[in-house]
Amino acid sequence: MARGVNRIWVRFGLWIAATVLVTMGILGASVVAFSELQYRSFYGTLPPTVRRELDALNDQDMEDSPRAVEIYGQYWKGDLLFGEKWSLLIGLVVCLPIGLGVGFWVSRIVTLPLGSMAEAATRVALGDFSVRAEPGRTRGEMVEMVRDFNHMIDALEGLERERRATAAAVSHELRTPLSVLRARLHAICDGVIEADGAEFRRLLGEVEHLGRLVDDLHTLSVAEAGRLSLQRQEVDLVQLVGGTLAGMEQRIAGHKVRLSWTPRVAEAPVRVDRDRMRQVLSNLVENALRHASKEGGRLEVDVAIAGPEVVLSVSDNGPGLPDDMLDNPFRRFQKPLNRQSGEGVGLGLSIVHALVTRQGGSVSAERREEGGSRFTVRLPLA
Repeated sequence: MARGVNRIWVRFGLWIAATVLVTMGILGASVVAFSELQYRSFYGTLPPTVRRELDALNDQDMEDSPRAVEIYGQYWKGDLLFGEKWSLLIGLVVCLPIGLGVGFWVSRIVTLPLGSMAEAATRVALGDFSVRAEPGRTRGEMVEMVRDFNHMIDALEGLERERRATAAAVSHELRTPLSVLRARLHAICDGVIEADGAEFRRLLGEVEHLGRLVDDLHTLSVAEAGRLSLQRQEVDLVQLVGGTLAGMEQRIAGHKVRLSWTPRVAEAPVRVDRDRMRQVLSNLVENALRHASKEGGRLEVDVAIAGPEVVLSVSDNGPGLPDDMLDNPFRRFQKPLNRQSGEGVGLGLSIVHALVTRQGGSVSAERREEGGSRFTVRLPLA
């Protein structure tokens, strides 16, 4: 009931109806008042005997009797409708400004949020994302519209901030390998460095680093645009994770990290893109390897079924998520403090989030009570 009354068209109609009723009341009161004044003036001019006779007729409810009509015709001076005309005229004079005032007041209340949004939209179009629309004293739909409009500005401000941060981060990431390539190639051309196989392998490493950065950015862009090509099919996640970890054994052993792979279920069917899920797991494992403790490092991978979902968790025993990553660990270009050259540019977790959500799942991150971080991927059970 309250929500129905808060609708703008209902409240606007109620205000108009109230204005009409007040206007009609003023007109009616003015007619009654003038009629009463006119009757008192007529009654005062009657002779005493005629006055007593008219009182007797009124007491007997005979105001419309032939004798009463005769008295009115004999003693009434002027136009019988004079009072009604003046009462209507004065009523209109009084009601007109009241009606106009109420109309402008109601229209002001209704259009104030719209005007605020129009002004805010103009400033946003000029690049000012600090402005917000004001709802005024309205309720219901108008407040919801202003709130959604402000949320839209918040989103645009966040996108603009992320765009600038991404542009700055990309330029920084590109500058380092390009500077190395430029300097080494100049040195080769000047004969300062010998162009041997080792030097070419070093230059190739920098080129591959650039290629990974471009590939990661392309994956993120097409995923966020909803144009990522997915070949979804029913896959046993336990088997997929086991095969992917087997292919990363040397990589894990090279970091001197002990792998704990103990799935809680024999099979976990999900409908996903096999290659993209391998990419998700690889990125999570690489992230864990960079964060795992250098001495006695552990990497724990688990697959379980919880209700209608398959849960994949990847944990490490490192220092855990830093404070600035807790709110949004999947933000682009967030890098560990101990990052080595060529180990990534801070896009791995962003890609994980984009690929998982694109396939109908969710991913979260948390600090473990025993130390380290845990990333949890949830996918619908096939």
